[in-house]
Amino acid sequence: MNPIVTRFPPSPTGYLHVGGARTALFNWLYARQNKGRFILRIEDTDIARSSQAAVDAIFEAMAWLELDWDDGPYFQTQRFDIYREYLQKLLDSGDAYYCTCTPDEVEAMRQKAMAVGAKPKYDGHCRERGLPKTNNAVIRFKAPLSGSTVVEDVIKGNIVFQNTEQDDFVLCRSDGTPTYNFVVVVDDITMGITTIIRGDDHVMNTPRQILLYKALGAQLPVFGHVPMVLGKDKTKLSKRHGAMSVVEYRNMGFLPDAFINYLARLGWSHGDQEFFTRQELIEKFDLAHIGKSAGVFDVDKLTALNADHIRATPVRDLAPRLRPFLAEKGYDASDDTYLAGVIETLHARSRTLVEMADAAHFYYRDDVQPYDPAAAKKFLKPDMAPLLEQIAAALKDLPDLAESAQEAAFKTVMEKTGLGFGKLAQPVRVALTGTSVSPGIFEMITVLGKEKVLNRLEKACEFIRSSDGHTAG
Repeated sequence: MNPIVTRFPPSPTGYLHVGGARTALFNWLYARQNKGRFILRIEDTDIARSSQAAVDAIFEAMAWLELDWDDGPYFQTQRFDIYREYLQKLLDSGDAYYCTCTPDEVEAMRQKAMAVGAKPKYDGHCRERGLPKTNNAVIRFKAPLSGSTVVEDVIKGNIVFQNTEQDDFVLCRSDGTPTYNFVVVVDDITMGITTIIRGDDHVMNTPRQILLYKALGAQLPVFGHVPMVLGKDKTKLSKRHGAMSVVEYRNMGFLPDAFINYLARLGWSHGDQEFFTRQELIEKFDLAHIGKSAGVFDVDKLTALNADHIRATPVRDLAPRLRPFLAEKGYDASDDTYLAGVIETLHARSRTLVEMADAAHFYYRDDVQPYDPAAAKKFLKPDMAPLLEQIAAALKDLPDLAESAQEAAFKTVMEKTGLGFGKLAQPVRVALTGTSVSPGIFEMITVLGKEKVLNRLEKACEFIRSSDGHTAG
C-alpha cells in the first residue's frame, strides 16, 4: 500500500487566514496520523498578485502553528518545464489542441448559447481543425462530449457532473502560462499526492481535474471537500468576525496548540471531546468524522479553550511564549526561576498570554504606585498603616518565605489585632500590587521575595501617612 501523501497549496496573494490554516491542519494531521508525508506547495502562477511578503507570511504562520512539512516548499513558477512536458503529452495523445479563437469570439459563442437557453461555453470551434502552434494560440483540453464524471468525495458523498456541462477549457494561455486546473493536476501527479483535503469552493474544479487525471493515465487521489468557515452570524467569515492573519492570533496571546485544537473542532469531531493535545489530534483525526456543515468561528470559544490550554501547559513551556509579551512592556524576564514563579501564580487565571503579561506588571515594576484610586481609597486608610507595619515586622523575622511560615506570621498579627485574614490581606494586596485583584497573597509574596515585599509595605505606609494619602492620591 502506498503511503499517504497530502499537500497544502496556498497562493501567496495575502496572509494565511483561518480557513486556509484549517485546510493546512487537516492535511498535516491526516499525514501524521497515517505516518505519511505532508507537502507544502506555493501556487504562485498569479505573478501579478503574488508577493514575497505573502510567502514569508505563510511561512511565519506555519512555523507558529508548528505545522512542519516533509517536502517543499515547491513553487509553481519554478516548474514550467514540467508543465510544458505534460502539455505535450496531452497534445500528442489528442486530448488537447491549439485554438486561435479570440476572447471576443469566445464571448460571442457564450452569448449565442445563452440566447437559446444553453450553458454559456466555448463551442469547440477549433476542436477538430488540427491547428499548429502559433503565437496567438491557446491550448485547450478536449473534454468528453457525453457521459458523466463522478466526484467520489469522502466528506460530501458522490457528486455527479454531466460532461455536456463541461467545455474545452484552456490549459495554457497564449503567453505560455499554464492555467490553475492543469498545473494543480500535474503537481499532484508528480508529487505523488494520494489525498486532497480542501475547501468546498474547489468542488466545481474537481470534475475538470478528474478528466485531466484520466487523460494522463494517472490514478485518482482521494478527494474530500471541507465546508467553509462562517462567522457567528452564519455569514462568510470576514474581518469583522476575526478573519485576520493567523499570525495576529499569536500576537493576541493565543497558544498554537489551543489554536489548532479550535481549528480542528471547526468541522471535525471525536465524540463530545473538546480539549485535545496536539498528540491526541494526530492519534484520533480521521476523514470519516469531518462534518458536512459549515464551522462557525467564535473568538469567545477560542479564548475559553486557550485558557484551558494555558492551565494545562507546563510552566517551562509557557515561559518562552510569555517572554516576548513581557519584553514588549519593557520588562526584563531573563531570570528563568523568577519567571517560572510569576507564571505559576498567574497561569490559572489568564485566558491569553497578553492577559498574563498585563497581570504580571507588579512583579516587574520597581514601584506599583500610583495605586488604583478605588483600591487605595477603600483599603489604604489611615488606620491601616500600623497593621501593615506589623505584617512587615512579622515577615522580616522569618528565616524564609515558606507558605506555612507566612501563614504563622499573619496569624500572629490577626491574634494581636483581632482582625480576620481578609481585613489584613486586602491592604497588603494593594500595597504589593497597586490593585485589589491579584494571585493569592502567600504565593505572590514568595515570588516577590522579602526585599520587594518589605519595601512595598513601607512605601504603602508612607503613602497612607502622607498629607493626601487618605484621599487615595
